Parts: sequence; structure tokens; C-alpha cells
Amino acid sequence: MTAIAGRARHAALATCGGIGNRTSMRSARILFLFNHDAPHQIAHLGGIVRAMHEARPDVRIVCATGLPAIRRHLETLLGDSAAAGVSWLDISLPPWLDGALALPNRVAPVRRLTKLAHHARALLDCDVLVSTERTCLRLRKQQARLGSHARFVHVPHGAGDRAVGFHPAKAGFDRMLVAGDKTARELIARGVAPADKIRVVGYPKFDSVAGRAPLRLFDNDRPVFLYNPHFDPFLSSWYDEGPALLDWFATGEGQRFNLVFAPHIMLFRKKLHVSLEYRTARLRPEIRPVWREAPNVLIDTGSERLVDMSYTLSADAYIGDVSSQIYEFLIRPRPAFFIDRFSRDRRSREGRYPAWEAGDVVRSAGELTRLLPAFAERAPLYRDAQERLFADTVSRDPAHTASERAVVAIMDLAGS
Repeated sequence: MTAIAGRARHAALATCGGIGNRTSMRSARILFLFNHDAPHQIAHLGGIVRAMHEARPDVRIVCATGLPAIRRHLETLLGDSAAAGVSWLDISLPPWLDGALALPNRVAPVRRLTKLAHHARALLDCDVLVSTERTCLRLRKQQARLGSHARFVHVPHGAGDRAVGFHPAKAGFDRMLVAGDKTARELIARGVAPADKIRVVGYPKFDSVAGRAPLRLFDNDRPVFLYNPHFDPFLSSWYDEGPALLDWFATGEGQRFNLVFAPHIMLFRKKLHVSLEYRTARLRPEIRPVWREAPNVLIDTGSERLVDMSYTLSADAYIGDVSSQIYEFLIRPRPAFFIDRFSRDRRSREGRYPAWEAGDVVRSAGELTRLLPAFAERAPLYRDAQERLFADTVSRDPAHTASERAVVAIMDLAGS
């Protein structure tokens, strides 16, 4: 056990007598912020809300949502008891303001930022604010004016390796709850946070899929590949290599396999994607009719299966680039392939990608399709690396779920 993991474990045992303690000197108010247009971040916080409701009935739990669809998704994950037992805060915008922001929101997340400013008083009326996004730190500027002493907790929506995951702005959080030692080490090494601000709690999203069996996605027994490109116009493989890859599966030699095209849920939310970090903008390639018509190709650009691990649990092999979903796929060792379209670009500020040690890394769709027919033979070459990477990325405690460990860390910060 590392020093960081040991500290997290010690906190779990020392705080309030453990996860099941129900005594408290005061009733803490914990606010969970769900401030996004898409549902991909919900499962990273929802399990923690449910675990807190079950273990700490003395705590006042508030779930802040800005869209009816996000609330419905969260209510489903929580279940009837927890959904009825928490308070709900609506942080939607007035219709006139929401409409006025439609155009600029295509370029930057102005709706999300405006919701924070518009509802600052209500959002800061808590002891601890828990969020999957660093944008919530903008509320810090309002604290003195509003007399708020809220502490801020970050729970990453994924355990990936992108540079943005270690953004210097995250130093503004009072506590960071990370999945494993890998992320903790990087936060410390990059000067983002000292060890005493970090707690290793595991991967709460896994709690919601425990015991789920893989789905049968096709009416045949051919191997199923999952292609899961990111949306970022600088980092993603979709813009330059994706169409050629889908052509290979739909009309070429790849017809003897099945393909699930399940990109990051944000890829098809916009036609034009802008990376402010890399000052890059690109038009997203559209889905071609020939791909949709192919019986061996399943295309999903917007369903809940993109975010509930249906595909990462069910595929036989993974094709991606920088998405953190590779670590959700590696819950079971299987063949993985990566398309690198940016590492040789001198503009890149990305660091090392540990996930790319889990499989072959190629530069083009053509190079990849020469490897795919023998995909099963590649698996043994990377199995040890995959198991090592997964253990370093996702901490597991047989005595407590990740969500339970997160509850302890949050209540420790709340002093309750």
C-alpha cells in the first residue's frame, strides 16, 4: 500500500468511526453539482450521493441540476429512496437568457458558467460543494461577498491521462478524490496539489455496474470491436482516421468482424469543435449512410449506453485515442489499440499516456487495419501491462466500495 493510499485508508477508519457512523454534532449540508449538458458525468457522482444517503441520514444532501434530462438520469441512478431523500436545486436559466446564450455556447461552455454566476448564492449555501468539473471554482470569487465558507471537492469524471486532468486551476480545490495512485502521483509531481489534499477512493462509477453481464450486441458470434474516439479536435483520431476505419469495417475486410462506433458523447453534440487549449477548430465528419446500412456496424452517437459502460463491458477489443474509457474497458484484460494523431505535433503539451502501454499504438487507420485481423494474438503481449496499469489507476478496497470511501473523505472535510 502506498503512502497516499494508506492515508486514504486511515481516513476511512478514523473519521467518525467509519462509513456507518450516524452521530454528528451538527447537520452538515453537502451539495453535489451536476452542471453539464450531457449525462456522462452523472455516474461519477451519483453513487456517492446514494451511499451518503444510506450511510449518513443526518446529512442534508442537495443535488443541483440545470436540465430536466440530467435530473431524470440522476434519479434513475439513485433509485426511489435516495431520489426522494435528497433536496433538489434547479439551476436552470430563465428562457430568455438561455436562448441568448445558444450561439456562443457552441464555442465555449457559457451556459454552464452563467448558471454558476446566476445561482451563486444558492450553490454556496453549503458546507461542502462536490463537483466533477473545475468550472465550479469560479464560485470562489463570490464567497467573500456572500459570506460563504463552503469547501470544494473534486471527483474527476474519468481516470485518464490527458494533460487537462492535471490543470493548474485544480489547485483551488480543498480536496481531490481520485481513483488510484497514478493520478495522485501526477497531481503531486506536477505541483497541482500536495499529498494532504488528495484522497485515493477508487472509481465510484464501477459501483453502479457491479455484477452486470456483457450484452449481446449482434445476432452473430463474430468478435466485437469498440471504436471510442474522443471529441477534442486536436487529440481525437476521428477527424482524420475515423472515416477510413469505418469504411474498412462496413465495406472491406473488416466485414468479418462487428464494430460498435460509440464515441465520446460530446463528439456529436456539435458540428464544429473548438479546442481553446490548442487554439484549434475542426468540423466533425458526418456519419455516412453506408456505415448505418452495414449489418455488422452499430452506430451510437447519443444514447445512455455511451455513458453506462454497456459497450466497454461487452466488446472483445477496444480502439481509441485519449478517452479515459480505456480504463473502464480494462476492468477485464482484452486487446486494445490506439490511434495517435498528435504526439509528433510540436504544439502538443500532452505528457506521457500510460494507457498506451496497454496495446499497440499506430498513426493511421491503414496501419491499424493491418493489425486487427490478428487481434487475439496481440492480447497476451499486453496482459501483464494492462493488469499493472489498471491496479495503479483504480484502487480497490474489499471492505468498502469507492462511493463509501468517497463519503468518508467528504465528511472528513466537512468535519462531521
